[in-house]
Amino acid sequence: MTTYIHIGKIVASHGLHGELILKHAIGKKTALKNVEAIFIEDKKDSYIPWFVKASAAKNETEIILKVEGIEIKEATGKLLRKNVWLTNDDFRSLAGQASPLALINYSLFNDRKKIGVVEEVIEQPHQVLLRITYKGNEALIPLHGETLKAVDHARNEVHVSLPDGLLEIYG
Repeated sequence: MTTYIHIGKIVASHGLHGELILKHAIGKKTALKNVEAIFIEDKKDSYIPWFVKASAAKNETEIILKVEGIEIKEATGKLLRKNVWLTNDDFRSLAGQASPLALINYSLFNDRKKIGVVEEVIEQPHQVLLRITYKGNEALIPLHGETLKAVDHARNEVHVSLPDGLLEIYG
């Protein structure tokens, strides 16, 4: 089964020939080099591929994107404000290790005990939340200077030290 990583959203059209602006959280200035398709979630867990014709980095967080089937500005409307996903392999080939999104699918350890696998990264203004399943329940784990102890990219592990009682809320 293919794993998809949410990287951002189509935020605007660009130019007159159907180009789009993709606002992303990949963690570095990038084009979608060697990416064949982006995916848009049409229905829950139903990802529709849009084949990439061209892409160029606009700045640190935006990509100018041209996809098959969208040839004029007026046709971009159906993709505006849509979330964009990449396959896990495409995401890993592009993402900067400093990007919080790079932690998706990492094992999460609290004081050396595995508590789950990072399923989603939610970026907030002052902290990052890691969504995991803990004892059958969805749990949001805060990640900031006080809780983060280490990230081991070689082992795909995130080590935290959570406040007493936080995990008991979830199970």
